[in-house]
Amino acid sequence: MNEPPAVLIGDIGGTNARFALVRKSGLETLARLSVADFSDPATALKEILSEVNVPVRVALLAVAGPVQRSGTEKAGAELTNAGWKFDAKPLAETLGLEKVLLLNDFAAQALALPQLTAEDLVSLGGPTEADPEAPRAVLGPGTGLGIAALLPDDIPLVGEGGHATLAATTDEEADLLADLRRLYGHVSAERVLCGDGLVTLYRTLGGNHAVTAADVTAAVRQQDPVAIEALKFFFGFLGTVAGNVALTFGARGGIYLTGGILPRLVSEVSDAGLYERFVSKGRFRIYLEGIPLRLVIHSNPALLGLARQARRLNLVSF
Repeated sequence: MNEPPAVLIGDIGGTNARFALVRKSGLETLARLSVADFSDPATALKEILSEVNVPVRVALLAVAGPVQRSGTEKAGAELTNAGWKFDAKPLAETLGLEKVLLLNDFAAQALALPQLTAEDLVSLGGPTEADPEAPRAVLGPGTGLGIAALLPDDIPLVGEGGHATLAATTDEEADLLADLRRLYGHVSAERVLCGDGLVTLYRTLGGNHAVTAADVTAAVRQQDPVAIEALKFFFGFLGTVAGNVALTFGARGGIYLTGGILPRLVSEVSDAGLYERFVSKGRFRIYLEGIPLRLVIHSNPALLGLARQARRLNLVSF
């Protein structure tokens, strides 16, 4: 009996693009590509499809940027932190597919939340059980800062909250943000809470040896005092933003931290006092103390969410 068509899914960020097939037999992981190695998404997708030995009619892609007409065959998008542009219908024609569907990458992250198990999560504080009838929210620093919620009716809600203005909660943070405003003008949460943002913190505090987030975290483990200070500010701001997200969405179903940076820093995140910053919202501390704060350590939750969406849309034959 011939294999039924599979769905190609892709989690496309500003740095890396990860692909998999959703098949009748399950999820089959494919290659990870560097976005910088390809001039456009069609070229990268052609390479991926050339290595697939089953029929593919539909591609479902999560894109790290705003998506217009999300989930339709007329969708369009552009990576916020890279040069790729997506136009769903012409892309499908170029690839010889029936259709290409686009959604925001953190919509995929949100859709993954019901699939996560205890093994995929590290508790950072709060109750063991969440309100099952309340929204859940996910945010994560990577190449940028993504934020989304999953509403109780299982609908993802996505905006561009990573570009909201970053606030200080201590005098030291206020001084640091004043320095950053002199450099950049507007200082968004993403300006600090991403890979380049960690480097920006390090350099603003006087460090001069790091060019990547991995350099800063390596310096932390070598007890570099400037790197340690940069990571302290990073986690402090992250706790504040996570608390803001919880209040904004009423996310009593839980706050989930994800992205490309935090899963490599499990011990540092766990010891950072991040939960205290999360709940430090004055009169609403008790409200936030009722919300679980979790670190997602699943290897690729966005692909998990895309696979779930492919099945929800009946794109996979069983």
